[in-house]
Amino acid sequence: MLTDTLHIFAVYVEDQPGVLNRVASLFRRRGFNIHSLSVGNSETAGVSRMTVVVQTDAGGAARIKAHLQKLVPVIRVDDLQPRAAVVRDLALIKVSATHDNRSPVMQLVQVFDARVVDVAPTSLIVEICASEAKVDGLVEVLRPYGVLEMVRTGRVAIDRGSVQRDAHAPRDARVAGQAAADGVSYSV
Repeated sequence: MLTDTLHIFAVYVEDQPGVLNRVASLFRRRGFNIHSLSVGNSETAGVSRMTVVVQTDAGGAARIKAHLQKLVPVIRVDDLQPRAAVVRDLALIKVSATHDNRSPVMQLVQVFDARVVDVAPTSLIVEICASEAKVDGLVEVLRPYGVLEMVRTGRVAIDRGSVQRDAHAPRDARVAGQAAADGVSYSV
């Protein structure tokens, strides 16, 4: 029996308008729900890096990777799930903090290795960068004090070690080489 797991895809794309829509539409058309999505600059000028987390089985992950690699603005796709990677989630949490409960809230923040980044008369803003489970744990212990607002990046991930890949190889060579390495058919 195949089980669904969270697959983390690092998708390197040309930095141009409409690319995010094309990638997200691919997931929608194929019936995959995006668990989290984060986009930002990469180490290469003109190339953005998307971190897309999807719950699927190994076959679904292979299909997602194959379909992503066919999109013209996509330069490279890596499925980080089977490899050792550093995975983090960043959250900013606004918590109700009156004079009476400010001290206990700040102590909880310290226990979770988070930090207070803003103090207002009736609230605090807490920043935490940690595993998704640790962020969830902090949110749960802060709920009794009153979580007023929260924003999270979703997962971001990077391979451990010194693995380097060429993002500038010609597109056709990359896709053909990857197809041979993965043993996956890239036809529609």
